[in-house]
Amino acid sequence: MSEDPPAERIESVAGTGVPVRGNDIDTDQIIPARYLKVISFAGIGQYAFQDLRFDESATSEKSRDGDGEAVGALTPTDHPFNQDRFREASVLVVNSNFGSGSSREHAPQALQRWGIDAIVGESFAEIFAGNCLALGMPTVTADHETIETLQDWVDDHPDEEMTVDVAAGTVTYGETTVDVDRSEAQQRALVEGVWDTTAVMHNNLEQVRETARSLPYVADDEVPASR
Repeated sequence: MSEDPPAERIESVAGTGVPVRGNDIDTDQIIPARYLKVISFAGIGQYAFQDLRFDESATSEKSRDGDGEAVGALTPTDHPFNQDRFREASVLVVNSNFGSGSSREHAPQALQRWGIDAIVGESFAEIFAGNCLALGMPTVTADHETIETLQDWVDDHPDEEMTVDVAAGTVTYGETTVDVDRSEAQQRALVEGVWDTTAVMHNNLEQVRETARSLPYVADDEVPASR
């Protein structure tokens, strides 16, 4: 491996926060299944929490098409992702079992493309956390009381930055620094810049070629060419 890491080293993430409260917020709430049909992830961020952010049942002021479907503008809710004060937030603060449900990678993709760079919560579904790591997005955890206090602070200080220090295992906000947990594998991958598996393989192409040549089911002309 060369001196430069395959991917960006992510030792810490700083930015304003946005609190999304509630346990067991699953991937279908983060990005509804109807948006999984997209060919690429470009633009998917605008649909993050779509069904929580807009009330489709409020149709009194809407017209309906020939099939009885409501048409026209949806009614916004008071979801934090709709609030102007959190518009530039990059650190999401959540409660327990966030990202449960399906294994869809669209969920962290939608959050990242909305603008989220790190997530602090009580706990995360394992596959969701793994999909976040594949994007270089830290997911760190703390107990319920710590998270609730942090969410309250973010609510009261939407314009103030907080720092998620992956290397040190801390979150700092205002005059307060709290310890947070993250897996050893996540810490190493982010801090050493090896979280992007495609970049790691590209950075070690000769080793990939040697492994491919050793496999009985890979023909010589199928071995990747050297750079």
